[in-house]
Amino acid sequence: MNTKLHAICDCQGRPIDLFVTAGQVSDYIGARALLSGLPNVKWLLGDRGYDADWFREAPQDKGIRACIPGRKQRNTPVKYDKRRYKRRSRIEIMFGRLKDWRRVATRYDRCPKAFFSAIALAAIVIYWL
Repeated sequence: MNTKLHAICDCQGRPIDLFVTAGQVSDYIGARALLSGLPNVKWLLGDRGYDADWFREAPQDKGIRACIPGRKQRNTPVKYDKRRYKRRSRIEIMFGRLKDWRRVATRYDRCPKAFFSAIALAAIVIYWL
């Protein structure tokens, strides 16, 4: 069984919102699920997997600007702030901290609910440390 973890983190790399999907499901499904839980921020940083016109426009209703590079096969290139995009490493650090938990990194749990519970427990500890 394969899963994807979609997450929102703050500027310090602490997890705020988490969502698990099946591995074969598109990244857009996870993005749509987490869109309503976005905090009041100025910028949304995301990787190329979240490059879609509707996803760039959706946070604009809340006054949030998207900093997401375009996919390679996109016909019209998208401008994004490259200096600001480098700050996306904070979410990679958060995923690294989650994987410090052996149960999460090696996926002992076969049941998605039990696996997500282990992720949630690790996220709570990471948030407070």
